[in-house]
Amino acid sequence: MITLKEALIKSNEEMIALCAELESKAKESGLNAYVGFQRSGVGVPILIKDNIQVKGWSVTAGSKILQGYIAPYEATVITNLKSKGMMAFGRANMDEFAMGSTTESSFYGATINPHGDNRVPGGSSGGSAAAVASGLAIAALGSDTGGSIRQPAAYCGVVGMKPTYGRVSRFGLGAYASSLDQIGPIAQNVEDAAILYDAIKGHDDKDSTSADFKIEDIANNLNADVKLTIAVIDSYVEAADADIQKEFAETVAKLEAAGHTIVRKELSNTKYDIATYYVLATAEAATNLARYDGVRYGTRAESKNTEELYFNTRSEGFGEEVKRRIMLGNFVLSSGYYDAYYVKAQKVRHLIRDEFNAIFEEADLILSPVAPSVAPKIGASESALEMYKSDMYTLGVNLAGLPGISVPVGKNDEGMPVGLQLIAKAFNEKVLFDGAASLEKVSNYKN
Repeated sequence: MITLKEALIKSNEEMIALCAELESKAKESGLNAYVGFQRSGVGVPILIKDNIQVKGWSVTAGSKILQGYIAPYEATVITNLKSKGMMAFGRANMDEFAMGSTTESSFYGATINPHGDNRVPGGSSGGSAAAVASGLAIAALGSDTGGSIRQPAAYCGVVGMKPTYGRVSRFGLGAYASSLDQIGPIAQNVEDAAILYDAIKGHDDKDSTSADFKIEDIANNLNADVKLTIAVIDSYVEAADADIQKEFAETVAKLEAAGHTIVRKELSNTKYDIATYYVLATAEAATNLARYDGVRYGTRAESKNTEELYFNTRSEGFGEEVKRRIMLGNFVLSSGYYDAYYVKAQKVRHLIRDEFNAIFEEADLILSPVAPSVAPKIGASESALEMYKSDMYTLGVNLAGLPGISVPVGKNDEGMPVGLQLIAKAFNEKVLFDGAASLEKVSNYKN
């Protein structure tokens, strides 16, 4: 597969031929990474997660309840892509409404990880990551609410980047948890990820959370030879499997040998990440998903009256994981529990952010695992709680609104990829990408 950098200098005719080739390969692959094939113009084809609006396209967020809905407007990131010689091409499979870590909650069924039979690709942007890893897409857009770009990128052996909250417009992104969601790139390498990030970033008047200040381009100024101070959290890694710990230790040694300064730090509030995230994210999800009632969007169940319409449509249209999170969200927002759970979670969120910021006073970046294990097998999660724990290393980044990037560094004995993430101070994407380029260089990962 040609890289995004290489594709940008190809002719439109070559891109049209490539689109036909990708569509044919995707249909034959059996990975279930694509859930639809369309083009939004002429340019370099970028696979789009099924929760980002492309005008005139079906957008379902992997859910039965949005079947038949056609986007009436364009997400800002799609408009930005078109202005940079790229176009939206195809819909990527995803966990329903981005709620999941495996793509198994998708209405269209699970996507398969190209690196292993019956392995999940991660989630919720699993279709995007699997397509890039298997050569079915040059690059893709995903969304990251609690690790949904970085975790599938790590499972599939590609690069996935979550920008600082507010750096990329959320206008046209189907909301899961509005204070956490960010659109970001999934690509074959760090340089391609930087190119795609440069294309979609920037202020947007249509998004009230968009940061309004000048942003430098990164891809043309990447410095893989930069020397940085990188913090590692030894106690943080202890919860990971032996495969992850081994790659982590070897990577730290390689970074140190390359001239980076390694400092040892602690993060005492990480034990609250999962509880804090699932209180806040489900509360916001319960509010955001209230709009799907059978009246305004998508599927409408047969009913005798309005109350029955709401009940039947939501019961039939939402999957089990979405229902679980809506119920939990309504519980933590209910009278008598709001102060005990939601307000307390907001306070802890500030503690988590402050602890990260304290480390950035002495370090440029933080290195950590992305997930506690390599990609598990489809159906291996015995409970929802077990699935939630797979996000233990990524949730804090979203809670604090920080940028993070997952870079593949090796494989275990079964040939499954291992990815590590770098985390930077808010709005410090330049340092993040430089560090990632250096990490990519010392790791010398081969897909």
